[in-house]
Amino acid sequence: MTRLRPILALLALVVLAPGAGVQPAAAQEPYPSRPISLIAPFPPGGVADLTARPVAAAMEKVLKQPVGVVNKTGAAGAVGMQFVATSKPDGYTLLLALSSISIIPEADKLFGRPPAFTVDQFAPVALISADPTILVVRTESPWKTAKNFIEDAKKRPNQISYSSSGIYGTLHMAMELLSHGAGIKLRHVPYAGAGPALTALLGGHVDALASGPSVVLPQIKAGKLRALAGWGDKRVASLPDLPTFKELGYPEAEFYIWAGIFAPKGTPEPVLRTLREAARAGVADPDFKSAMDKLETPIAFKQGEEFQKFFEADARRLADGVRKVGRVEQK
Repeated sequence: MTRLRPILALLALVVLAPGAGVQPAAAQEPYPSRPISLIAPFPPGGVADLTARPVAAAMEKVLKQPVGVVNKTGAAGAVGMQFVATSKPDGYTLLLALSSISIIPEADKLFGRPPAFTVDQFAPVALISADPTILVVRTESPWKTAKNFIEDAKKRPNQISYSSSGIYGTLHMAMELLSHGAGIKLRHVPYAGAGPALTALLGGHVDALASGPSVVLPQIKAGKLRALAGWGDKRVASLPDLPTFKELGYPEAEFYIWAGIFAPKGTPEPVLRTLREAARAGVADPDFKSAMDKLETPIAFKQGEEFQKFFEADARRLADGVRKVGRVEQK
């Protein structure tokens, strides 16, 4: 027993030593120490993708690690959002979400479906931009104004078609809010993202589209599309002659497509602080500002508690909008 006492004493010192056995070495690695994936839950060419790529490039400069944009598409964005919601909360899998992140869980409730995800599965990192939606048609279409469009829709229920990024997605909800407010019925043709929805309009497969300005402004300038009205509470700066639906007497038709970065819930606070500071520096980067200027997308930066409050308030408003629209069956 005498011989064992020195050994037992040494073991006790090892066990009681500060930090001994508390954290694996991997947990002490500085963040970030490897590439980060930024999931864009829609195909290339839409608002999410067009915002994700320049913000990823700007954040790379700060984080000193590659930030790769991955388009993980399907179900109006639900596939990519669910993927991030259930990813390891270590800061290496992030989401570039649009406002549809608040719409999808409410739509699932309407249909009695198990939710693909819930909003409380995410930790808000930063709001990047907020675009008012605008209604566009092809220039050869018979509608010169929003009034013409609405009057024709009243005469021909379900005859005028529009494309969207998916059922209950941002572009679908904007048109449904207009339909509800104006008392019209339009025919919805969903696609797998804003890019394919725009292609469908340009190709003559549908008659109209609600879109963020950044996606359709090049086509408006090229003379291929005509803007009829906007869903914002004020006119789009680059289209000063374009009226809002609120001005035209449809106050329910107010909708914004905002873009923000989220991490899975449970991501450590020091990691979130690093990401928020990278996002803050990223939106101030001249190359990022230039990219947003080319898209004519206004930067609307918020982070931390400020973004959390914005997110919660917008989620309540959109949930109310989904309930007003009610169940919309896939045709």
